[in-house]
Amino acid sequence: MSFSHYPVLFLTVIPFLLLIWIWRRRDGGLVLPFDHGQQRSGVWVGASVQFAESLPPLILFVVIFILAGPQKTGEPKTRRAMTNIEFCIDVSGSMTASFGEGTRYDASMQAINEFLDFRKGDAFGLTFFGVGVLHWVPLTTDVSAFRCAPPFMNPKNPGHPSWLGGTMIGKALLECRKVLNSREEGDRMIVLISDGSSFDLSGDAGAEIASKLKQDGITVYAVHIASGNPPTPIIEITSRTGGEIFTPGDQAGLESVFRRIDEMQETRLEKVAAETTDNFVPFSIAGLSLLGLSTLSLFGLRYTPW
Repeated sequence: MSFSHYPVLFLTVIPFLLLIWIWRRRDGGLVLPFDHGQQRSGVWVGASVQFAESLPPLILFVVIFILAGPQKTGEPKTRRAMTNIEFCIDVSGSMTASFGEGTRYDASMQAINEFLDFRKGDAFGLTFFGVGVLHWVPLTTDVSAFRCAPPFMNPKNPGHPSWLGGTMIGKALLECRKVLNSREEGDRMIVLISDGSSFDLSGDAGAEIASKLKQDGITVYAVHIASGNPPTPIIEITSRTGGEIFTPGDQAGLESVFRRIDEMQETRLEKVAAETTDNFVPFSIAGLSLLGLSTLSLFGLRYTPW
């Protein structure tokens, strides 16, 4: 039990002194002549009257406690730890190749939109890349922008930016790393979707990028949405960061990949500090009870000097 205004409690001295005065006073007695009579001492009657007179100071006690702002600390709670997930989507010309009933780009965006329903409460960001990088949706828990994104960045659109042609996966991963590092709270994850290899991962570049991502606690999952084996540098990056690479063969396989990612990236629970809330209920009940007793006592238990 705690109070938000402790100095108010000093006022409890007033009802305390009143109680002492009520129970220690000796005035107010009235001598009555009773010839040859045996009268009771009246101790119990006197004590009952004093108790009734003590009710107003007790009510004052309760009022002072309420004015002091009683508070209680609740039980510690747990909440779902948020994961910051950055989707890194290849929008080069090769993503217009057929895949299922549409293109590789169409299938990727459809699978992403379904994946959003698996991870409610997480923050999602969307980055498109080719030779250049475009951060389309900042990290947010509002996924409505994802639903509207597919038509705008489709590589088949007339006037698709030329700087989004080609494939520079290494550059895109480093840019996504900057976005995730800007968020201090929550886990960090990149989901890379591409259908090709990248010259900027040649040599030791892939290992260096993997080391930076691992150092920042960023897990990379990759989806190689093309026939053939995925590039070796991508395999190394996903492996060293604790992720995995997938090679779905059709739309159903792509959807199962995202379900698999959801299962692998388990939801983490974290404890939240207990909250302090007002605790007026017990004092209100006590005050109303004392007020009711005091009212009833006025019908007979009160001091009269005659």
